[in-house]
Amino acid sequence: MPKAPEEVPEAPRDASGTNEGRGGTRWRRFALVAVPGLVAAAVLGGMTTQGLLAASFAVSGDSFKMSADRLSGTGFSQYGDVASSVDGSARPVGLSTVDSAELENLCMSSLWDLPIGEATLVITAGADTPVEGTSMVIDIEQLQGNAEFGAIEIGRDASTLDKADGGQGPAGGFGLQADTITVSEMEMTSWAVSSGSLRLSGLGLAIRPGNHECF
Repeated sequence: MPKAPEEVPEAPRDASGTNEGRGGTRWRRFALVAVPGLVAAAVLGGMTTQGLLAASFAVSGDSFKMSADRLSGTGFSQYGDVASSVDGSARPVGLSTVDSAELENLCMSSLWDLPIGEATLVITAGADTPVEGTSMVIDIEQLQGNAEFGAIEIGRDASTLDKADGGQGPAGGFGLQADTITVSEMEMTSWAVSSGSLRLSGLGLAIRPGNHECF
């Protein structure tokens, strides 16, 4: 049955479609101002991809936080992208890829505003055995930590990135990539995470009244 004229149009299902038609200057400007400092800009790409797992869903209207004592990964790439919500809003993110990663003492938290007051969803894992992920995808808004990269390339055209499977961006876009990435004392704000596989040893999940975010 045809939709009534007053119905709200369907929200975009793939935020990666916003890549089309963006020039190199805009992407370069985003990469330079997204996070302070050259190393921080590179770290922004710690974990996302535009391959089969890339932002193929509309994100919620709330970001969430992730922290870890240490993230170690191989096959890393990053470029700027846009995450879209069901309400049609959009926000810039660091679309990044890591082929395989380990995270020690991982914490993820989402602060909820409920009719009875604030509550926090808290997920913990990897206190004794690191969390293991493959083809990890994260839309990163902000990241802080101490980083080390192996064979890093900064300013490479995003369409030619080849160190992470499916981690290519638009032609002319500002890209970053490295053979390896290590981030200690990691604190990250993100809009979306997906992974080809994710093994969480020592998983704990709790919903706590009040604000109990990871950092």
